[in-house]
Amino acid sequence: MYAVIRTGGKQFRVEKGQTLEVERVVGDELELTPLMVVDGDSVRAKPADLEGTTVRARVVGDTRGPKITGFTYKNKSNQRRRWGHRQDLSVIEITSIDVPGGATSPAKKPAAKKSPAKKPAAKKSPAKKPAAKKPAAKKPAVKKSPVKKSPAKKATAKKAPDTKEND
Repeated sequence: MYAVIRTGGKQFRVEKGQTLEVERVVGDELELTPLMVVDGDSVRAKPADLEGTTVRARVVGDTRGPKITGFTYKNKSNQRRRWGHRQDLSVIEITSIDVPGGATSPAKKPAAKKSPAKKPAAKKSPAKKPAAKKPAAKKPAVKKSPVKKSPAKKATAKKAPDTKEND
């Protein structure tokens, strides 16, 4: 049996007795809500199926993640910045995965498998493609009456102002 839980913005696949590092959590005992529980062939993933299902964990210790370094730089402006980060983590151990009603809920009992009745093989006819839909007929464009243009005005030549020339 395993479950998929979400904590710290990440999802983890967990089993009973497993230890893992997650983002810092507060407290000694945790009760996590699973996103999915798988027990053999039975899979519970819907919120209605997961009601009352919990994953219990115990905080074993605290640690820090790997060092991440970065450098920002802007050309021609003498702006440079070196930075680093280490994420605080908690080490947790999964103590139990509690599913109400056992592996399958009493409301949903697995159906007894029936032996399939042998049917004579039917001839397969080639599947016909459905008729393609014709596009809707386009409406004719509305003709606009031509705009009457007035005759262009004749440009009159203006004299440039007289400039005095030095002789």
